[in-house]
Amino acid sequence: AGGIAHDLNNLLTGIKGRNSLLMTQEQLQPAVRQGLEEIDAYADSAASLTRQLLGFARGGKYEVTSTDVNRLIEETATMFGRTRKELTISLSLDENAGAILADRHQIEQVFLNLYINAWQAMEERRGGLRIETSMADVDENSGVAAGIEPGRYVKISIADTGEGMDKDTVDRIFEPFFSTKKRGQGTGLGLASVYGIVKNHHGSVEVESVKGEGTTFTLYFPAGKDGGSSKARTSATGPVRGQGKILLVDDEEYIAELSRELLSSLGYEVVSVTSAGKAIEIFQAEDAKFDLVIFDMIMPEMDGEQLFARLQHVRPEVKFLLSSGYSIDGQAARIMSQGCDGFIQKPFGLQEVSDKIKAILKP
Repeated sequence: AGGIAHDLNNLLTGIKGRNSLLMTQEQLQPAVRQGLEEIDAYADSAASLTRQLLGFARGGKYEVTSTDVNRLIEETATMFGRTRKELTISLSLDENAGAILADRHQIEQVFLNLYINAWQAMEERRGGLRIETSMADVDENSGVAAGIEPGRYVKISIADTGEGMDKDTVDRIFEPFFSTKKRGQGTGLGLASVYGIVKNHHGSVEVESVKGEGTTFTLYFPAGKDGGSSKARTSATGPVRGQGKILLVDDEEYIAELSRELLSSLGYEVVSVTSAGKAIEIFQAEDAKFDLVIFDMIMPEMDGEQLFARLQHVRPEVKFLLSSGYSIDGQAARIMSQGCDGFIQKPFGLQEVSDKIKAILKP
């Protein structure tokens, strides 16, 4: 699943990047601009599917930030309620329920999957959905039973008034591709991805269901050490132009070329290469004065971690931005811990890469 998601994210980078370049052209006909905006939305939808693939496979998190659970529930419940007006949604959110360290988009995906699952379980798609948050202390015995470490947790309960499930169904609901829906109405990945994402955030998910009465999903996430929320925001003023010399390293030739065009359109001087060996050769030249290196993590001959170590040793003053179709866990986390200045998740377009470079170079 991780390999498939990586390859799809590379292709989606090509689609989003090329599309964002086309959208910068002046005097586009309204119908053309609308079409390009729809292409971008489709690419974002496809990217959410790759996140879901990694989610149920427990393939790692993308960008972990301090995330306000109550605010995220309010936003997702409001958004979902607008499209499901026959559903009564009630919230009971404990103001003391603090933040969790999480990938905001993946936790949003968890909530929406559970909302959709609850709605589909209701007769004639009518009923009630109640969402509650609180703080909970998990002792050693409870932690062993739930598969989590003892400590302080944010507890989230999502209860519906649907038709409920029997024990055999409850025992299988988190299996990938298991579904009680008719063919064509579901993939069986929704709850599997919920389970994978929660576990990958060092949390747990429990289910209680009574046939004919409804179902309650209870989630536990380790409480963050701070109470604030740092929801990632992109610039509202459009891509930011800048100055500087950038070395771009990606073994996929179409991504290297497209990324060069994206960065050049923002005003940067760009040298793009498709091998780590060539990157080292150029970087070590006496006249090489780069402000930033953007490098891929998975490459033949030498991976991103090895390349970063070599380049950083030569010129430690240069800034580095890691790019990958995989998550920020594992090897990417090691690279970040060794002093890399930023991480950008594929697929990305002009706005995303502009914001990342601005944050790193701080022009």
